[in-house]
Amino acid sequence: MLQVKNIEKYYGNKNQVTKALDRVSFDVAAGEFIAIMGASGSGKTTLLNCISTIDTISAGSILLDGVDISGLSDRKLAKFRRERLGFVFQDFNLLDTLTIEENIGLTLSLNHQNPKNVQKQVEKIAHTLGITEILKKFPYQVSGGQKQRAACARAMVAKQSLLLADEPTGALDSKASKNLLEIMTQMNQKMKATILMVTHDAYSASYASRVLFLKDGRLFNELLKGMRPRPTFYHEILDVLAVLGGDISDVI
Repeated sequence: MLQVKNIEKYYGNKNQVTKALDRVSFDVAAGEFIAIMGASGSGKTTLLNCISTIDTISAGSILLDGVDISGLSDRKLAKFRRERLGFVFQDFNLLDTLTIEENIGLTLSLNHQNPKNVQKQVEKIAHTLGITEILKKFPYQVSGGQKQRAACARAMVAKQSLLLADEPTGALDSKASKNLLEIMTQMNQKMKATILMVTHDAYSASYASRVLFLKDGRLFNELLKGMRPRPTFYHEILDVLAVLGGDISDVI
């Protein structure tokens, strides 16, 4: 589904160049749940930004369903983001002037879908994620956990191909974090959502089926969960982080 091929990303000018990504390559199959980990400055957020087309790559290619997204025009990129990508951010990014129902259906409305169809799809995903009772409320009237569920619903309501999550549990307490991770697992398993999640937290990463570790802009290691229970996978992730070195407090 997603192919990242030898991508490089440079910042700066001729006098001072920083190489944020150094020939990173990996594939993502449809229906996978992948976590990306690494210490601060490892390139994990830059990688997510390049895949999401928020940032551009300096070399290499990124293909989604065979289409090289790094070569799309601005107009096609905007259409691509609306129709193919879903985003879940640490700070929710819900619009305070819209109800939860309107926030979830915003992408569908921007794509000029029939209002009745928008309402039907919003109600369906709200039921799946257990937030039907808050649809008529505004973001300031609901809890942080409910906001994050709404953000997940918005990200997947249009059946986007790829869900991108940047530190989605960063603003939540431990209980809300666990609830969100269980929701994302449900979206992955029941809705067949393909998820790419950047996280500094080993506990969050243990919910994924595969973990990619970055160090100094390069792919350092990867772990496959397989049939192992999540607690076992969690400790294996911690072991890799210990070997990874650097300021482990940044990634645990």
